[in-house]
Amino acid sequence: MSGTMKAVIKPRPGPGLEMTTWPIPEIGPNDVLVQVKAASICGTDLHIYRWDPWAQGRIRPPLVVGHEFCGIVVERGASVTSPQVGDFVSAESHIVDNTCFYCRTGQGHICANTQIIGVDRDGAFAEYIAIPAQNAWVNPPDMPLEVAVLQENFGNAVHTAFATDLTAKKVLVTGCGPVGVMTIAVAKAAGARSVFATDIYPYRLALAQRMGADVVINARTEDVVRRVYDLTEGEGVDVLLEMSGAPSAIEQGFTLLRPGGEAALLGLTPGPITFDINNAIVFKGAKVYGIVGRELWATWYRMRGLLRSGAVDLSPVVTHKFRLEEYDKALETMASGQSGKVVLYP
Repeated sequence: MSGTMKAVIKPRPGPGLEMTTWPIPEIGPNDVLVQVKAASICGTDLHIYRWDPWAQGRIRPPLVVGHEFCGIVVERGASVTSPQVGDFVSAESHIVDNTCFYCRTGQGHICANTQIIGVDRDGAFAEYIAIPAQNAWVNPPDMPLEVAVLQENFGNAVHTAFATDLTAKKVLVTGCGPVGVMTIAVAKAAGARSVFATDIYPYRLALAQRMGADVVINARTEDVVRRVYDLTEGEGVDVLLEMSGAPSAIEQGFTLLRPGGEAALLGLTPGPITFDINNAIVFKGAKVYGIVGRELWATWYRMRGLLRSGAVDLSPVVTHKFRLEEYDKALETMASGQSGKVVLYP
């Protein structure tokens, strides 16, 4: 397919994005062309929008942004056998080489040569996107757009929650952004005894409660450590799932983690932080897992099981919808703390 399309791009170094006319991408023999039906906003997109130090060191404009999407396959390369033209797909945003040490030892999610859609190559805030066929995940044709578009981000929640056994455990989730509240739902589906959730925005705490949190705590107005100790008879929690990257939340989380407990960390800090590793980890005998992306493709199959069984309902997570042309307003909404997931529709 040739021609042009609407796309939201990072046109040059500096804050902001721009809507423009962009060539419809060409596909190679192992690629598919997807007509984007919905694309959701991630924290990574906010970093690129603001042009913070991470974006300055990683992004090479001009670039179409966005990496969470779903759509219909409209064209495929000569070597592609699956998916079929007409299939409704979501996508894994990490494009791996399948030849490095990590890919060959079942650790493709940390492939040394990963390219990320919307970061290292053109992304999904557009009418069409070209991706390797191996990155397409075929959905049931009747899956709602608002669920299909969340799956890539939902995978972060599933990967984090399943880093350890949550059965009958007391779990603390720090950070109730979209991936945080999805993690709460997964923890409950996985059999957690009780889930405590912290954030600084009442809107997100209300959403956390709707997604299954047993106790929500406003870290701006309450003493998180004292409250959780009171509720756990001084024991603290068995598992910390850290989704915020906020230094204060990390400190509170590890303070509350009981000796011998386990922590899975997904949130990214603003930069290097001061952290008492001796008392927080070593002397506690704690196990700590760093979480990046999704396990390929084990996490996706777990997602499928949770969604198709009805064990997790993602429908409350999407709280705001915008036309692609309204990307500025959509990004501001996502950054406000007064939203769940924000979705764009080309």
